[in-house]
Amino acid sequence: MVKAVVLTGYGINCDYETTRALELAGAEPERVHISSLVSKSLDSYQILVVPGGFSFGDDIAAGKMLANKMKHVAGRQIEKFITDGKLVIGICNGFQALVKYALLPEVGEQKVTLTFNGSGRFEDRWVPLKPVGDKCVWTRGIEELYLPVRHGEGKLVAPPEVLKDIEGRGLVALRYGGSGYPDNPNGSLNDIAGLCDPSGRVFGLMPHPEAYLHRTNHPRWTRGESGTLGLEVFRNAVDYAEAEL
Repeated sequence: MVKAVVLTGYGINCDYETTRALELAGAEPERVHISSLVSKSLDSYQILVVPGGFSFGDDIAAGKMLANKMKHVAGRQIEKFITDGKLVIGICNGFQALVKYALLPEVGEQKVTLTFNGSGRFEDRWVPLKPVGDKCVWTRGIEELYLPVRHGEGKLVAPPEVLKDIEGRGLVALRYGGSGYPDNPNGSLNDIAGLCDPSGRVFGLMPHPEAYLHRTNHPRWTRGESGTLGLEVFRNAVDYAEAEL
């Protein structure tokens, strides 16, 4: 069975929902406090998840302290995990951490960031989303998504040359379904809602797929609008890990 690590601790608060998503997708998840990675090996796992929340109270900048903690506690392990061809996802605060660690859009120097929403306020709403291309393992074969966002710092920004580069290399994995507010709830450049690395195995997104696992999660389920679209993201990862890892 595919084994997954779901990081927890220091203000991460979506770990239980994410653990449930992986269970429903057919994996065997384990919640692991990030400080435990000092002594715990990731070698026997195929999926690593950095869930949403407000790690370290979003001190300094959202995800920045968590990124530093990950790098200094388990940086070699995490980077080896990626080099070994395994799967990583960062959701909301986890996406912010992967970007500020410089694991997305690729390992190396930080080239993009996620900053304060253009609306100037915390956004808590459901938004339409469009997967882009088929590079990203996590979104492959999914035509559309409808997921909630809940963040204050989700606006993706980068210099024009960096945006052109990541667009040209197919590293944009997910866009908001509309170019204006509120469909693009934070003002992200190019309507970018999620990025993947060049391998397509490392994925980060601001919306919460773990929040849409049952038809009654949909805000209009009593009107017949329902499904389990968020679960498909995790099923893609588990199916890939079963076949390739």
